[in-house]
Amino acid sequence: MRPLLLAAALLAAAPAAADTLVLAPETLPEWKAVYGRVEARDVVPARARIGGTLVELLVTEGDEVAEGARIATVRDDKIDFQVRALDAQLAALRAQLTRAEAELARGRSLVERGVATPQRLEQLETEVQVTLGQIAATEAERAVVVLQGEEGAVLAPAAGRVLDVPVTHGAVVMPGEPVATIGSGGLFLRLAVPERHAGDLVEGAEIRVTEDGVPATGRLARIYPQIQNGRVVADVEVEGLAGTFVDARVLVSLPVGERRALLVPAAAVVTRSGIDFVRVLEDGTERERAVVTGERVARDDGDRVEILTGLEPGALVVVP
Repeated sequence: MRPLLLAAALLAAAPAAADTLVLAPETLPEWKAVYGRVEARDVVPARARIGGTLVELLVTEGDEVAEGARIATVRDDKIDFQVRALDAQLAALRAQLTRAEAELARGRSLVERGVATPQRLEQLETEVQVTLGQIAATEAERAVVVLQGEEGAVLAPAAGRVLDVPVTHGAVVMPGEPVATIGSGGLFLRLAVPERHAGDLVEGAEIRVTEDGVPATGRLARIYPQIQNGRVVADVEVEGLAGTFVDARVLVSLPVGERRALLVPAAAVVTRSGIDFVRVLEDGTERERAVVTGERVARDDGDRVEILTGLEPGALVVVP
C-alpha cells in the first residue's frame, strides 16, 4: 500500500512542478525621467539679398515651403531710377555711335578721293571703337543693376516649415537681414541630463519617449562632451516624431544604470480586496503570499511584474 501511495503522490506533484517558476533576481535598467525639447535638425534663415521695402510677404509661421520657393519680395526704388538712367545713357551712346559711323563712312570716301589723310581715317575708326566699348560697358552695368532688382525675391534656402517671421509687410529691411526662419531636415529631441548621470549615458541606447500620451522608442544618437550649467546635452533620434510644435517638451525616460529585481509572470499575481497575492509552493503545498508589486515589464514571452516585498529568491512561484 505504501508504494502505491508514494507513486500517487509523485504523480500529483508532477503537474505542480511543471507549472512552477524558481524565483531569481534579474537585471533591469534604471530609468531616469527627463523632458526633451523638439528641435529642427537645421534652422536656416531666409535673408534679404538687397535692402529696400518689403512689398510682398507670402508666408507665415507654420507654413510648409519648398526649396527655392519665393517667400517675400523686397523692392528698392533706386534700382528703377538707375535702370532708367542707364537706358538714357545707352540711347545717347547709340546716337553717338550712329554719328561716328557716318563720319567714318564719309572719311573713307574722302580718303579715296585724296581729300583726307589716312591719319584722319584712323582717328574716326578709333572713335567708333571707343563708342562701341562704352556701349558694351554700359550694357553690362545695366545687366548688373537689373540683376540686383531680381534679387529682391527672397527665396527659401531649404524645404521645411516656417518657424518665425520677424518682419511685416511694408517694413524696411537691410541686406542680409532675415525675413523668415525655416526648420528643415526633420526633427529630433534634445535633452539636458544632470551631470551625475553622464557616466551612465551610452550612445545607441534605447530611449522611451511619450509624445501626446503615445509611447514610442528612440535611440540616443549623440552625447555632447561639454557640460553646460551642470547638465549633459544629448540628442535622441525618434522615428516618426510628430513634432506638431517645435520647442515642445516631450517626456523621455533614459537608462542611467541597472538594478536587480525579482520578476514573476503577470498571470501569477492575483488581486483581491486591493491586495496582491502570489501562489507559491512550500513543502509540497500551495500557499498564497501577500506581495507588494512594482514596475510592470513588457517582454516578448509575456509581461512580468516586479515584486518589491513578500517573496525572496529561490521561492517556487506557481504559474497558472
